[in-house]
Amino acid sequence: MEADDGAEAAVDPVDPVDPVDPVDPVDPVDPVDPVDPVDPVDPVDPVDPVDPLEQFARIDHTRQSRTGMPEVVYGEGKSAQQMASILGAMEQRGGQRAVMATRVDAEAAQQVCSLLPSAVYHPLARVLHLPPVVAEEEEAAAAERREEGESGGAGGRRDGHVVVVTAGTTDLPVAEEARVTLALMGVQVALIADVGVAGLHRVISQLPRIRQADVVIVVAGMDGALPSVISGLVDTPVIAVPTSVGYGASFGGVAALLAALNACAPGVTVVNIDNGFGAAAAAARILMAGRASTAK
Repeated sequence: MEADDGAEAAVDPVDPVDPVDPVDPVDPVDPVDPVDPVDPVDPVDPVDPVDPLEQFARIDHTRQSRTGMPEVVYGEGKSAQQMASILGAMEQRGGQRAVMATRVDAEAAQQVCSLLPSAVYHPLARVLHLPPVVAEEEEAAAAERREEGESGGAGGRRDGHVVVVTAGTTDLPVAEEARVTLALMGVQVALIADVGVAGLHRVISQLPRIRQADVVIVVAGMDGALPSVISGLVDTPVIAVPTSVGYGASFGGVAALLAALNACAPGVTVVNIDNGFGAAAAAARILMAGRASTAK
C-alpha cells in the first residue's frame, strides 16, 4: 500500500547528551584586609579675597629688571578709576624708573589727577605720569661715572643722546609722546620740528644738531620720505615713526609706513603708525645695549 503524500517524514533519533561535568566547588574567598582608617581631611584654607586691582589688571612689577623698561599703562580704553588704581599700585610698589600712562585724553587725565594729585599731564603728548623716582643704586652708578670722567647727565640718566625730528608741525603729538617717554626714562632728548622734505634746506640746516645724536627718531606722515633722507646723512641708528597725517590716499598712515619700510637708505628701523612710545622704547634699548657693550 502506498504511503500517504501528506505524511510527515520520520525524525532521526537525537544523539544522547553528554552528561554535564559536576561543578568544581568554589574556593573560599580570602578574607578582606581591614581598611586603614582615613586620615582626617585638613580644613580648607579660606580663599584669599581677590585684590580689586586683579579684577581688571595684573601688573608686571619685574619687567624693568628683565628688560630695562618698566611696564607702561596704555590709557586708551581704560576708565580714569582703572588708570588711577594701576598707577597708584605701581607707585606704591616702587622699584621702577617711571610710572606713566600713554594715550590719555584730557578728560580722563583731569579725573585721574583728581584721584592722584601728584600726577602730571602732558596734553600734546597725551602722557600722564607720576613724579619719577631715581633708585639709589642708579644715583650711585651715575656719580661713579661722573667721577671717572665718563659721559652722562644727572643721576639716573642713561648715557647717550636722542634727537626726535618731525617732518611737520602736525606730527608733533606723536613726536612729543616719544620725547616725554624718553625724558621719563632718564634719556637726554631734544626735539627738532618741521623740517620736512618740501624744503630740504630746513633739514640740512639742522644736520649739525642731528649728527650729535646717538639715535635719531624721525616722525613723518604724508609721503613719509624724511626718515630715508636723514638716514642717508647720518651714521647713527634711525627709527622711523610713520604718522596718520595726510590726505585720503595716505590711507591713515599706511602710505608713510610703506615708504619707511621701503626706505632707499639701508638700516632704517620702523615702528607702527603713530607709535611714538614704541620708537622711544627702541631708542632706549639701543642706548642700553651700547652702554652694556662699553662696560664689557
